[in-house]
Amino acid sequence: MILTTLGTSHLGLPILSYQIGSGKKHALILGGVHGDEIEGAAFVYALLEKCRSQPVDGLKITFIPTFNVDGVLLKTRVNARGVDLNRNLPTSDWKKEAFNPRYPPGETANSENENQALTTFINSHKLDFIFSFHSFSKFLLNVNGNCEPIASFIHKNTGYPIEESMGYPTPGCLGTYTGLEKGIPTITYELERGKEIPVLISQHLETVYKSLSLI
Repeated sequence: MILTTLGTSHLGLPILSYQIGSGKKHALILGGVHGDEIEGAAFVYALLEKCRSQPVDGLKITFIPTFNVDGVLLKTRVNARGVDLNRNLPTSDWKKEAFNPRYPPGETANSENENQALTTFINSHKLDFIFSFHSFSKFLLNVNGNCEPIASFIHKNTGYPIEESMGYPTPGCLGTYTGLEKGIPTITYELERGKEIPVLISQHLETVYKSLSLI
């Protein structure tokens, strides 16, 4: 396992990435994009440990379990500057005006340290697939780009519906930036908010782990 500091947060804390495995294909797995969605961060740590002990043949995986490290520590959706990192990416549909006050996009696209580090990483590597783990009252697999057969495999084994939209505008989000505009299949995996983390891990870990072999 290779530990790297991807960048630093607004508060100067390291954004850590962990690389496991080797091969021609490369997947990125994110958690903690929203600091109050601890289910996603915890799940990525569990998946990291699973892949560390049982590497996926032919696949290199970069894990960033707590991307919004300030938000995770502060237990806030936004980062320490009050910006929603999943509305701040430099997409063609980015807007300064927030669709909802809960989702402040920042003064300019890609203004935040965290996203600058992430976009630099994405643009410096050939990625074949991205998972971003969140939690939401409406559990689902939000797919952007060609996410088959992985999405169908997960749907079959978990019952999570496959949706191409969250049902409301998401300008500046990762799925648009990578899945639609860069052609990197991206699943925003919305786990059930508030469900006990050990239960979520028991219900999803093995399925997600097996799906990685389909990349």
